Amino acid sequence: MKFANVIVDINHSEIDKVFEYSFTDENINIGSRVIVPFGNKLIEGIVVAVKNTSDYDQSKIKPIYKLLEEIPALTEETLGLMEYISKSCFVTKASALRLFLPSEMRKGKIKDFMVDFLVIKDDFNLESGLLSIKSNAVKQKELLVFLSENKKYKISELNKEFGQSAVKGVINKGFAYKISEKMQRQPYKELSSKGKSVTLTEKQVEALNSIENTNKTVSLLFGVTGSGKTEVYLNLINNVINKGKTAIMLVPEIALTPQMLSQLRTRFGDNAAILHSGLSAGERFDEWWRIRNGEAQIVIGARSAIFAPTSNVGIIIIDEEHDGSYFSESNPRYSTLQVALKRAEYNGAKIVLGSATPSIESFRKAVMKEYNLVRLPERINKRPLPEVEVIDMRSEVRRGNNSFVSSALKTELENCLNNGNQAIIFLNQRGYSKTVICTECGKVQKCTECDVSLTYHYEDNSLLCHYCGAKYKMIDSCTECGSKFLRYGGTGTEKVVLELNKMFPNAKILRMDRDSTQTKEGHFEILNKFSKQQADILVGTQMIAKGHDFPKVTLVGILDADMSLHFSDFRSAERTFQLITQVAGRSGRADQKGKVILQTYSPENSVLRQAINYDYESLYRNEISIRKATAFPPYTDIVRLLISSEKEEVALETTKQIYNELNQLYLENREDFRFFGCMKAPIKRLQNKFRYQILTRITEDNFALIEQIYNTSVKYQNKNVFISLELNPNNLS
Repeated sequence: MKFANVIVDINHSEIDKVFEYSFTDENINIGSRVIVPFGNKLIEGIVVAVKNTSDYDQSKIKPIYKLLEEIPALTEETLGLMEYISKSCFVTKASALRLFLPSEMRKGKIKDFMVDFLVIKDDFNLESGLLSIKSNAVKQKELLVFLSENKKYKISELNKEFGQSAVKGVINKGFAYKISEKMQRQPYKELSSKGKSVTLTEKQVEALNSIENTNKTVSLLFGVTGSGKTEVYLNLINNVINKGKTAIMLVPEIALTPQMLSQLRTRFGDNAAILHSGLSAGERFDEWWRIRNGEAQIVIGARSAIFAPTSNVGIIIIDEEHDGSYFSESNPRYSTLQVALKRAEYNGAKIVLGSATPSIESFRKAVMKEYNLVRLPERINKRPLPEVEVIDMRSEVRRGNNSFVSSALKTELENCLNNGNQAIIFLNQRGYSKTVICTECGKVQKCTECDVSLTYHYEDNSLLCHYCGAKYKMIDSCTECGSKFLRYGGTGTEKVVLELNKMFPNAKILRMDRDSTQTKEGHFEILNKFSKQQADILVGTQMIAKGHDFPKVTLVGILDADMSLHFSDFRSAERTFQLITQVAGRSGRADQKGKVILQTYSPENSVLRQAINYDYESLYRNEISIRKATAFPPYTDIVRLLISSEKEEVALETTKQIYNELNQLYLENREDFRFFGCMKAPIKRLQNKFRYQILTRITEDNFALIEQIYNTSVKYQNKNVFISLELNPNNLS
């Protein structure tokens, strides 16, 4: 008899410990998924240690009920990562473990995909078989002829072609038999795997060699849009695979994964697997096991693919590393880069961060020589970056143009379409209109669960909350005063498409935002149509801004370019620059020169001017000096405690109690604090929970102090109030 330490799949702080069970099955090892008795229930757990002896009374130790798979689902590396995430993100071990397993797999809902085949017997003689069948059984005879040529075939296809009775007939007569075989559910089967070999430019070769030969773990590949970063990635992956190691390639948007998977399949065939939340449960299950079993050495995916069960990792590539999607905004609130650094440390792997607009924090580390800085300053074949024309929308209004399309953008769109080219129109606001306002009393329609305005969606004539997803019928009169005079405030992608259809009735227009990509392959279908030039204009939010390569796109229109500048966030300038530069980079990526029309109400803003000139380093110098003077990251760490409850008085009272206790810690460590305060959260109510926050800025890498803040706050959590700690949150709303 042996003994196992098991973490049960219950996310509760009081059960955040290991439990001991006994077993005799030799196949149970560290990382195995098991079913164990817990209280009066059977529950799933993960074995984290195996021992020959126990410190407890063996008669009181319950046996493991069942082993779920013979191959351990988790490796020692992933169990170590679980411990790290649990500690650094201040979550239970069970919560951290869930990151490493597909959710449907944990719930036992997904099984192997079995397909029935009809197989003709080895000793079957076609001539005698046909003679033994009645002359009017035409379909059975046709089926026998077909099977004699094909030997084995899917029964579902045979049923369609010859009918179920014919299939049953040949089985009953003993000519053929049925077998079931496990089949792989492969995502994006239709993706082309044809491609041409690419010769690297001199700059790409220099970049490749610099990354290969550096003794630093992290390289920052700082290359303008269209400079060929992807081809460098593919060569790095190829070199790693040739050494018998594995690779993880991360992209910021699910929409980018098909494009990247196509390139990986072209180069590496079925050796590339894909993991992201947009796959069906069955596809994700099969791809996960392909990776775990070593059948695929390359993993492509969005943020969650960093937890892929691949072993012996040689390289981790994080494309568009600046993107906010690499930070989880729900528990566990992890940074993808921090997880990548731990995996690189365990495997002796290298990390490549790629971006035309790196995060301020990453570029500072490169400037300070902590990262290896690699530059690709020019587009492939020295193609020019697109010309940017700034349109002052205040002048448009003064001239009587109240449309969101300036006269310059309209003219450029006409020229673009007349020349047989394509255009992208970017607006980072989905829906038809951002708000519905009563012109009599000024009431803005808000969500009943959240303290945010509702967005009007034209297609289904509804009001939608973009935070909790609640949907309401469109009103025909004000809910406050009954007035019929309602005004739509702001413009969304739906409205843009409708207006462009009126301006260009012969143009084919596609829309790409969260609403139009809700189906499993929504992203892929839209991008596939546009890349095949089955549409002239693509209208979309930030999911069209990054990474896409459309050779026929010669025009990009950026509407409300200064929208993100007015957010009360210390990263607003950086994010505005990144977004403008990225979306502008979609234009002119082939032989024809590209153009960008940037519409703004703040044309004199310095950030917009830096973006127009693609002057990232000027932006960096300005931002880093401001952050140093104001003690914001990377010179400090922001620690945010978020306290939420369905009862406002409970949230407020708990916040006061935690603040009062932390105030003592603040007074004792004033030299380590740059800011300490409490307040309502910017969004005061979300999903029917009232929210308060305690914000601190403390000296860099002071984990001991962060741990004290957490240990102080967690004591106040109970069934009526939820408390979470975020370190350097990506979104402070």
